[in-house]
Amino acid sequence: MAAESKVIRSGDDYIESLRNRNLKIYLFGELVKEPVDHPIIRPSINAVAETYDLAMREESLASADSSITGLKVNRFLHIAESAEDLVLQNKMQRKLGQNTGTCFQRCVGMDAMNSLHSTTFEIDEKHGTDYHKRFLEFVKMVQKENLVIGGAMTDPKGDRSKGPSEQDDPDLFTRVVDSDEKGVYVSGAKAHQTGCINSHWIILMPTIRLTESDKDWAIVGAIPADVEGLTYIYGRQSCDTRAMEDGDIDVGNAKFGGQEALMVLERVFIPWDKIFMNGEFEFASMLVERFTCYHRRSYVCKTGLGDVLIGAAATIADYNGVPKVSHIKDKIIEMTHLNETIFAAGIASSHQGQKMKSGVYLNDDMLAQVCKHNVTRFPYEISRLAQDIAGGLMVTLPSEQDFRHPEAGPMLKKYLAGRKGVDVENRMRILRLIENMTLGRNSVGYLTESMHGAGSPQAQRIQIQRQMQIGYKKNLAKNLAGITNDIEEPSEPSDYFKRVFKTRDSVL
Repeated sequence: MAAESKVIRSGDDYIESLRNRNLKIYLFGELVKEPVDHPIIRPSINAVAETYDLAMREESLASADSSITGLKVNRFLHIAESAEDLVLQNKMQRKLGQNTGTCFQRCVGMDAMNSLHSTTFEIDEKHGTDYHKRFLEFVKMVQKENLVIGGAMTDPKGDRSKGPSEQDDPDLFTRVVDSDEKGVYVSGAKAHQTGCINSHWIILMPTIRLTESDKDWAIVGAIPADVEGLTYIYGRQSCDTRAMEDGDIDVGNAKFGGQEALMVLERVFIPWDKIFMNGEFEFASMLVERFTCYHRRSYVCKTGLGDVLIGAAATIADYNGVPKVSHIKDKIIEMTHLNETIFAAGIASSHQGQKMKSGVYLNDDMLAQVCKHNVTRFPYEISRLAQDIAGGLMVTLPSEQDFRHPEAGPMLKKYLAGRKGVDVENRMRILRLIENMTLGRNSVGYLTESMHGAGSPQAQRIQIQRQMQIGYKKNLAKNLAGITNDIEEPSEPSDYFKRVFKTRDSVL
């Protein structure tokens, strides 16, 4: 791989590391020759590049000292060694959301690596395998070379009422189709894959709880992004072809964007040393649950995007001459309240992190579910308020080409003027940014992905229900009410409350 020729340090180094790879990518029915130079793909690459540049500018925030390699590594490649590491992940995610206004595509890989640290350790503990050793060797390699790791969990799933082994087409969940002395071959697909084309390596993981009949689907392994047999079909985003037009106003956010694609795997080879689960079906649920625990509190990244949208709403209010109107101020206060509520749950989950058997720290699960459930709702309301403040011009604004036209342009400058002293072009730019985040290309990462990423709302509600321990809470009420003949089980606090009231670290 081109990425392995030298250590990547800066965003520019990262961009160059993606060149001249043998990727098979379809976009608009054509094969992409060089994704780095494609106008639709390049903004998503720029967003990942910012994760490297931030680590150089703000080292203590976006880098960490690794006990695995002894190196200072990008925080996206770091295995969390304390609750403070988890907290700093969240702070880094918010900062990157502020800097890019979009998805920066590395959280899945970070959360997958941390999930696998504990899961491989516990598989080895039960089965005497050496997955954890293999995994640590992989971590050493990616930390030393400073690579981007993607995580691929979501399968197409087919008939949702059936498990992998029950599907008419077994490839609707990624599975092992063959093996030899060198490794295994997998076929299937991974859907909605964020930043996959912009990764150097991708970790394949199961997406649901598996049964004994699903052993062939219980596979976890790392593959190069340009491995033979892998095809990418690029996902459409609203208004994405604006990136191919002249000018940069209509795009709304010309520099940064997100990326999703369908990954199709046809007998993709994984060598034994890159396999971290193979048939241990009973551990699939552990991996999925630990990954979603990490990843659902990772959605504090949306608060960084929220900060941008709040700033855009306040800017257009100023440009329109109404920054001090009471209902405008109240709406911006409400947007801020919702945004900080998301952040509060996510960072509290990280503060409550606990040390696992393998030594990695895992954040609190209940608060992670609450964080993500807030994310399925609040960005929509924040966006509604931003559109309310922006006004209808946000969606009826003529094109940049009209603005530059010698006859139409002067008309637009005359009739689209706002408050005296405000440049009409600046007013157009901020309106396009609001459109971009609430209706256009980056609304994928701020709205729809907020709904469905890391599990749709019902998935969080199920996990909340499992942990809310109503019986214990009933007993609290009955005790204060003086009821002694109707005590329910369990009478002891749940694991969640034990974590809430803990006074020292403990091993789960």
